[in-house]
Amino acid sequence: MREKRRTIRDEDYEFVSLSKKGDVNAFEVLVKKHQKRMFNIAYRMVGNYEEASEIVQDAFVSAYRGIKNFKGKAKFSTWLYTIVINLSRNRLRQLKVQLHRERHTIENPVLTNKGTYGEPASSEPSALERLEKRDIQQQVQGCINSLGDEFREVLVLRDIQGFSYDEISDVLKLPEGTVKSRLFRARGVLKDCLKKVIGDL
Repeated sequence: MREKRRTIRDEDYEFVSLSKKGDVNAFEVLVKKHQKRMFNIAYRMVGNYEEASEIVQDAFVSAYRGIKNFKGKAKFSTWLYTIVINLSRNRLRQLKVQLHRERHTIENPVLTNKGTYGEPASSEPSALERLEKRDIQQQVQGCINSLGDEFREVLVLRDIQGFSYDEISDVLKLPEGTVKSRLFRARGVLKDCLKKVIGDL
């Protein structure tokens, strides 16, 4: 079944072939086609705009350098999204180490002439609605961030990006049953988290 599916021609085949021959314009077409979805995946994985932008940039550099070795056993997009997921995982590990160091710094605050480092900025009443909306978005992203990496990945790919179970299996190199099981658990944990921070859904 899987072999039959993989004989289907990849819609990116022509541009991938040209890119393998060094055609920069063809690779640019692939970038324009996939960058938005790649960014959305990276952003939902790491929860930070700048970090997601860097991940996507690194992913395209990595893809460009490695495209000659792309065998076409999976769709080009699957290969690309796998790179994004792997880079996001790596960046999350780095951020966890960094967060641990920053917590240590916050526990021993540095005094400045403006007061203690890390004091929250005061918000103006005129921006209250906008801040409330942003706060809800941050709480939702915070709940997504609280999921273990393996659960966050399937939730982002399925519920936010709309990938099929089959595509997720290919990207994460997991059996479909494992994908469904992780998704079920991820949805349950996310729902519980959202109830705590937002209220009944």
